[in-house]
Formats: sequence, structure tokens, C-alpha cells
Amino acid sequence: MSTAKKFAGQTAIYGTTTVVQRLLSSLLTPLYTRAYDPKVYSVFSTLYSYAAVLQALLAFGMETTFFRYLNKHPDQKRQVYNNSFWVVFLVTIFFLLFAVPFIHTIAGFIKIGERTSQAEFERYIKYFLCILVVDAWCAIPFAKLRADGRPLKYGVAKLVNIFVMVGLNLIFIWVLPYIVNHNIAGAEWIKTWFVKGWVGYVFISNLVASIVTLLLLLPELLKLQLSFDKVMFKNMFAYSWPVMIAGLSYIVNENFDKILLGKLLPANISEQEVGIYSACARISVFLSLFNQAFRMGAEPFFFSHAKNKNAGYTYAKIMDYFVITMCVMFLGVVANIQILKHYVNNPAYWVGLGVVPPLLLGYVSLGIYTNLSIWYKLSDQTRYGLYISGIGAVLTIVLNVIFIPIYSYMASAWISLAAYASMMIMSYIWGQKNYPIPYNLKKNVAYIVISIVLVYLSFSVFHRNIFIGNGLLLLFGLGTLYAERNQLKAILKR
Repeated sequence: MSTAKKFAGQTAIYGTTTVVQRLLSSLLTPLYTRAYDPKVYSVFSTLYSYAAVLQALLAFGMETTFFRYLNKHPDQKRQVYNNSFWVVFLVTIFFLLFAVPFIHTIAGFIKIGERTSQAEFERYIKYFLCILVVDAWCAIPFAKLRADGRPLKYGVAKLVNIFVMVGLNLIFIWVLPYIVNHNIAGAEWIKTWFVKGWVGYVFISNLVASIVTLLLLLPELLKLQLSFDKVMFKNMFAYSWPVMIAGLSYIVNENFDKILLGKLLPANISEQEVGIYSACARISVFLSLFNQAFRMGAEPFFFSHAKNKNAGYTYAKIMDYFVITMCVMFLGVVANIQILKHYVNNPAYWVGLGVVPPLLLGYVSLGIYTNLSIWYKLSDQTRYGLYISGIGAVLTIVLNVIFIPIYSYMASAWISLAAYASMMIMSYIWGQKNYPIPYNLKKNVAYIVISIVLVYLSFSVFHRNIFIGNGLLLLFGLGTLYAERNQLKAILKR
């Protein structure tokens, strides 16, 4: 099988699983926005933002480290697996020892607005502590399935997780209230314990889904041995902690805007603004979804082909097609935003639609950065990932602190773009100095600039007119096909 076909097949399997999983998960957004007003929606968007930051910390960069050390020590796969898992396990135990005694203090710090009580936040945090630990224990077994080339088992476990999650949400938010409201058989018993509109059911659903996933991964967990190679661990730690900090910085860029909105805006409007921003930001999930699907297939591929003679050329060609795909998706979402806004199934949220274009362009920048970042992972210079993501995180925090009190969530959307674009540019400049890859810079920049101009025309000049927007999308598509005609002919002849 050719390199290109192998990459395409790998990406297609993991990508399809990720797409299906995220699409099913995305069904929850219209469910939530219909069931809860922006103030209630802000509660779990805030908690999930904090959880995302902690999740990166608990994973400790071990997923990327696991793949790197499998590549470096193919004869010690079992030991790499043992080391990776036990590091994550110990980190989660220390996390619980420090977090559990301070739940009251943590709840007081996280709580925003005036609607939800301190006691309720404490209860929610207990659920999240369990979710975070269980998900962390699943991370390395999932990575092992990817490394072992078992995408079907990986996909089944991921899909079962989301089916359980979505199913329980539908039961708690739609089915049980319907039974109670229509006095169907069992309604009286349900009334004795069911609290209509309680957001805690969302977290219970997540916890149950995580536990079910852990049980599905039990065969992989049973392959673990109480074996720990100290010398290998020392080297893995030196590699992983910058990756962990870089990952943490990325999560800060992705989630801290919501956290800071809740803290920096007046209490009487903070919940409303966080809810609107978080819901409208979900429309950009389509580009985020593609980024994640691509990374799942691309990262193992990049590592496994690092020693190939034409690896740099292959990486550059992948970047070309990636940029084109992202630009088409960027234009497509904005062109059809009048339809996609119904994904946020409540007109009370639509006042925030202006955040979508800058957030989408931010995801374009982030996707390119993800591609570019392979240089420091392959050259074992992960400290550069720390520098780049750290600068991005500092930009996110400082600029949000300055501008949120003035411009509210619109500031957060543009700052997100600024942070990701800065990371993209820094990674390209440092990468070309330390691990040159022959990217087609002029062509890729041209595609991005043209897509930005067309998005501006579609969204602002023609006021989101769906026909004009899709006409511009078609124009971009035809122009791209013409520009890439020679490359396409070469591919078809293979």
C-alpha cells in the first residue's frame, strides 16, 4: 500500500469515528439551548472549560510521548505502555488527594453569577472530579489501540461513550419530563426523585458514559504490568512535560475566554454573556471537528514516516490539501450561517452570531499550527511547543483581561484568532530554522487571504445572504480546482 493511501485510510477510519462521535455530541447543543436559557447554559459551559484545563494537566502529555517512544523503542512497546499509564495514574491520585479536601473552596472560586447556589456547585464539582479521573485512565489505552492499528475497537469504544452520553441526556431532558407532563405510567414514581430542569443530569450522563468506556477498555488495562523503567521514565518525563505545558496552553487558549468572561463581567450579566458566547461558539465546531479528526490520523502517521527519505515533501503536500479543505469549510459555514444558526435552537442566543467568523478563522490557524508542530515533536525539541503555546496562552489571558470589560465576548472571539494566528506564525518561523519542510508558503497564504475576503463579503457586506454566500463558495471552489488542475491530474493517473 502506498504512503498516501495508508495515510488516507488511517485518517478516514479515525476521522469517521471522530466525526460521528462529534456529530452525535453536537446534537446535545440544540437540546441544551432549547431546554436551558443562556444563564443555565453558562453553568456547564464554565465547568467544562475548567475541566478541559485540568484534563490536559492530568494527561501529562503522555499520549504524544507514548507515540514518540514507541517509535524510538519499538522493541520495548510493553514497557512504554506501562510507563505511560502509571505516570497518568499517579498524577490522578495526587490530584484527588489535593482536590477533595478543598471542594468548598474550589466551588467558591469557580462559581459565577447569582443563580446557582454554592452547595449546587460543590455537588457538580464532585461529579467532575470523577469524570476527569476516569477519562484520564482511558487516555493511554485509547492511544495503545491507535498505535496497535485497531481502529475498529477504538471506534466502538468511542461511539459507545457518546451513545450512552447522548441517550442519557435525552432521557433526563426530554423523555422523563414528557412522561411526567403527560402522566404516563410511572410518572408518580419519577416525580419522587426527578428534578425538572436540573443541569446536574448533564454531568451524571457524562460520568456514566466515562465509566462504561473504562469498562470497555478493561482488556487493555489488564495487559498492564506493575513494571516501571526509571531510566526510560526520566527520558519520557523530559519529553512529556513541555508537551503537557504546551497542551495546557492550548486548552487555555480554547477555554479561558469563557472562564474570564464569567469573572470579569458584572455578576448581573456574566451568566447571560457566557451562555450566549459558549452556544454561538459551538457553531464553529465543524472546523474544530475536522481538526481533531485530522490530528487523530495524522500524528501516528507523521511519526511512523519520519525516517522516510521524502518525508518532508509528503508533509508539505498534506499541508497543501489541508489548507484548501479548511478554507472551503471556513467559507461553507459562513455562507450557510442563516441555516446553521438553528443549530443553536433558541433565538435568545443569536445576538452572538458575530463571534463565528473570527472563531472559524482561529480554527484554520490552529489546524495549520497542528500540522506545523510536527517539526519539534520529530526533532525532540518539544520545548518549542512550550514556548509557542505559552506565548499564545499569555496573549489570551492578558488581552482578555484588558478587553473583555469593554467589548465582552466579541473581544474573546478576536483574541482567540490573534492567539492561534501568532502560534501558527511562530511555529512556521522556528520550524524552518530547526527542521525545514518545503511548505508552499505563497500558495497557502493566497488561499487563506482569498477565503478571508470572501467571508467578509458574505457575512458583512451581503449581510449573510445564503445565495450570495454560496455563490462565493462556488467561485472559490472552481478557482481552486483550476489552480490545482495539474496536481489533480497527477493524482488521478496514479
